[in-house]
Amino acid sequence: MSDTSWDPETYQTVADFVAKLGEPLIKLLAPKPTDIILDVGCGDGSLSAKVLPLCRTLVGVDSSPQMIEAAIERGINGYVKDAQHLDFNEHFDSVLSNAALHWIKSPEAVLSGIFKALKPGGVFVAEFGGLGNADKIVVALEHALNKRDIAFNNPWYFPSAEEYSTLLTQQGFIIEHIKLFERFTPLPQHLSHWILTFAQSFLRQTSATQSKEIINEVVNEIRDDLYADQQWHVDYVRLRLKAIRPS
Repeated sequence: MSDTSWDPETYQTVADFVAKLGEPLIKLLAPKPTDIILDVGCGDGSLSAKVLPLCRTLVGVDSSPQMIEAAIERGINGYVKDAQHLDFNEHFDSVLSNAALHWIKSPEAVLSGIFKALKPGGVFVAEFGGLGNADKIVVALEHALNKRDIAFNNPWYFPSAEEYSTLLTQQGFIIEHIKLFERFTPLPQHLSHWILTFAQSFLRQTSATQSKEIINEVVNEIRDDLYADQQWHVDYVRLRLKAIRPS
């Protein structure tokens, strides 16, 4: 798991768009009033809260105690749990995951847990960062850190549709839909706030002065690519899928 720390209030300010852009997953999930649903990496429960009225029961899990506390405040039945160590057995009709699976570099462990958590015939719907996600930012950060000989950890796993399809099939899923697509996403704040929220792992070995210097350098380097119409953007590439555990 990533060593990123999460503050729900900051997250809502910097990245309230994450749950909003994940709403198409609800249509893909097509929850029924009788469904028991698991939300893997539910965060502060923003998206979970939209699904909750559409199903019988929703359980949210996330590795961040702070985010689970915020989810519980939204009325979500939330638990602190590492997605690599799910221990449910054929309990859920559906599993949902939005903007979470790219934080986990052991996808086989996650998919195994999700497969086991689903009832036969159960549905798995997810969206997360795919191949090329935030590439302008990642490349600029790595360049700035490498030239200073500062060690860093890239916390993300961004697979191609082909790679993830193979993992799903190997686990036993039947793939109904999988697509990699670009989504040039406007930010509510300056790009530096996004970097400080999401790219903490890159800057873990830097001093406060170095961190500020590196962020300024990155911002200047990619301004022409990510600043448009007087607003900062992120070059998101998302992987969206729907898969079924066979009956």
